[in-house]
Amino acid sequence: MADELKISAEKRTEFGKGAARRIRRADKVPAVLYGHGTPPLHLSLPGHEAMLALRHSNAVLTLDVEGESHMALAKDVQRDPIKRFIEHVDLVVVKKGEKVTVEVGVHLEGEAAPETVVTTDHSVLEVEAPITGIPEWLTVSVEGLEAGTQILAGEVELPEGVTLVTDPEALVVNVSQAISEEALEAELAEAEAEAGIEQDESDEEAAEAEAAEGGDADGESAEGEDADAKDE
Repeated sequence: MADELKISAEKRTEFGKGAARRIRRADKVPAVLYGHGTPPLHLSLPGHEAMLALRHSNAVLTLDVEGESHMALAKDVQRDPIKRFIEHVDLVVVKKGEKVTVEVGVHLEGEAAPETVVTTDHSVLEVEAPITGIPEWLTVSVEGLEAGTQILAGEVELPEGVTLVTDPEALVVNVSQAISEEALEAELAEAEAEAGIEQDESDEEAAEAEAAEGGDADGESAEGEDADAKDE
């Protein structure tokens, strides 16, 4: 289930990019808490604690904001694309007993039958779950599955109290026959041969077009000479 951790947070009074940079330089994370009809609350979270708490998606946090307790769900975590440190966090106010709609990752386990290829079409599924019972991931077993097997969203086992929001007919896992090395080489050879034929045809068309242009130029030259002769 999703992590539930306690974090002390401070209210922010400065806003904008410059203020956010100063907060991050102090090893803190800018955040905003909203939802349940309450005005947005701008916060700064301790950097190290926030990093640990937000290692997994859908983390549930209990925030101590200057003596006030708030339960929150991490809705959006923005990270630096290169250094991966947390730049900003959007938090949604939640209450015990309520259900929330979240995206949960699909985790494959086991090995399919020999000479097969397993592909995941949906790496996450949208589900509705109790706020204190959000699964960390959804496990799908592919152990021994033969080529041609497909697992749909509606066939994925869900924990008790969790219901599927994604279309039940959505393809999650597809098991197909692996292409042998010989078959792959044959396909490559065929593709190269077709490319060679197309290139030859293209060269022939270019040569014919060039010859036609040359013929037209000779005709125009001959007509010009005939005209000059008549003028004389």
